[in-house]
Amino acid sequence: MSDPATIEKRASIGARRNPATHEAVLDAAEALLRESGLAGFSIEGVARRARAGKPTIYRWWPTKTQLLLDVYQRLKLNIRPPDTGTIEGDCLAFLVGLLGYWRQGPGQVFRSIFAEAQTDERAAEALRAYTADRRANTARIFERAKARGELRPDADAAVAAEIIAAFAWSRLLTGRLDADEAELRPVVQQMVRGMLA
Repeated sequence: MSDPATIEKRASIGARRNPATHEAVLDAAEALLRESGLAGFSIEGVARRARAGKPTIYRWWPTKTQLLLDVYQRLKLNIRPPDTGTIEGDCLAFLVGLLGYWRQGPGQVFRSIFAEAQTDERAAEALRAYTADRRANTARIFERAKARGELRPDADAAVAAEIIAAFAWSRLLTGRLDADEAELRPVVQQMVRGMLA
């Protein structure tokens, strides 16, 4: 993370995003969010900390939520949907990995995004676009299981992805991320039972 006191002056490169400024803004946003939470998070604070102009930030991130989503994306591990060979194994690995990842800190960022989306329609739209992409990624777990013949042909991978995401989000939003594999296994079994071939 960049220290504002040691950031060298960044030269303008015109209308294109200056990579150094882009990283400085994301560093500043992440640090401010960790220190002050959503209540103390503002574009003004990020601009001050990153030594960037507010117009630059708003040009690249028209809403606070879009900036928060980029911070979250940068923190997020580049994990592909698990492939253990069984639908129960995949779903269990997905939940264990996601809840564990959120416990390390990024969950607070994602909670802040949800909070912002409750009162700002542009924020809600940005969150809807992000979660639609994530659900499509998660749906691959269920599509693979269908291809293996493990799930019924009429099992809807998109709906299944939304159900598993909803469970994870409910844990995130109610501060119950400490579930271990033993607690999550019956949840997964209950969820997939109706889809099995």
